[in-house]
Amino acid sequence: MIHTSYIKNYNINHFFKVDYISYLIPTLILFKLIILFISSNFALGFDTTAKSAIVYDETTKSILFEKYADKPLPPASMSKLMTLLLTFEALEEKRINLSTKFRVSEKAATKGGSTMFLEKNQQVSVEDLIKGISIVSGNDACIVIAEGLNGTEESFVKRMNLKAKDIGLTNSNFNNSTGWPSPGHVMSVRDLLKIAILLREKYPNYYNYFLETEYTWNEISQPNRNPLLNLNLGVDGLKTGHTTEAGYGLVASSELGERRVTFVIAGTNSKEERKLEGEKLLQWAYRDFKIVEIFPENHFLGKAPVWIGSQDFVELKTNSKIQELLPYGKLNEIKAELHIMSPISAPIKYNEKLGTLKIFIPSFIEGQENRIVEYPIYSSSEIDKGGFSKKFIAALKVSFSKIYQFVKFEKYLN
Repeated sequence: MIHTSYIKNYNINHFFKVDYISYLIPTLILFKLIILFISSNFALGFDTTAKSAIVYDETTKSILFEKYADKPLPPASMSKLMTLLLTFEALEEKRINLSTKFRVSEKAATKGGSTMFLEKNQQVSVEDLIKGISIVSGNDACIVIAEGLNGTEESFVKRMNLKAKDIGLTNSNFNNSTGWPSPGHVMSVRDLLKIAILLREKYPNYYNYFLETEYTWNEISQPNRNPLLNLNLGVDGLKTGHTTEAGYGLVASSELGERRVTFVIAGTNSKEERKLEGEKLLQWAYRDFKIVEIFPENHFLGKAPVWIGSQDFVELKTNSKIQELLPYGKLNEIKAELHIMSPISAPIKYNEKLGTLKIFIPSFIEGQENRIVEYPIYSSSEIDKGGFSKKFIAALKVSFSKIYQFVKFEKYLN
């Protein structure tokens, strides 16, 4: 169990001397909040036997682990995710629909490797072709889609490479629609991760195809090739890959509780190793990281001085619950700072944004800089402009400051 305690009821003046001069000039004031997490402290280190890997927590947009994540490698059938991305895009743009049928060419029907057993001249619906790709990794289905959308596979490949640039894939190049071994047909695991996230977030209506456990075509039933679907890990996609050159790879996404984790591994040596490494990565991502509430909703953070207001200070608060993903081994290293311009001129509205709360969180990747996340902070009350007495006192402060500055100037000249 994680226990949290906060140093409460801060007054900014407890941390910074506010004299007449600084009180008159709006200044960026910073004060630090001490946050204590009591927890067991063990090493964060982790590794995998995969040649390349990346683990991403989608809930907090955080990379938890990476290993040669930008190295271009043969992706095998994992690159079929780009073929599916362009298919889903065509569906959303209504250039085709799920019932649209494409004819199977001789090239598609005779393609080797994994197949959904299409026959030459069959007319097959887009929905069946999507299932043939996402469930049983059909090379034949990819070629039919490519030829149906762009006339030839070669033309479709040009579109794949243009799309790669458009969505920011920096270490990918496509020579075919299937992932068939070809010199220069490469992807990095980071690029595969980007496509996986895009498929789920932008095209949720088609994402469930990855979850289907079996597909039958021409009276031939084949199981989904994703080895993690039935392991009670919340896995609901996406794609395996294997060639002799590439080894065994996997792009997978999982949702458990309030978190979603997506990962890519490439270059394992066998189906069994791919399954074990994928399972190990997911279990580690859920076990060794936890979403922790740092501050509750409407939490009191401190007080800031007010210039010519009906009150001398305004209380600062959070407006919503603030929570972040933290590694268990580094829970006691989190820090927070308040940044405000002080004093704050009246009038001040209730729930008015007055500054920024910066939270410094240990990096998930050893050796990298701490992450900095920012949240706005707000006033917890309404403060009107001050009356005559407040203005009179302010005028005295201004007069005093002028005399003080003149004396300092004279002293400097002498």
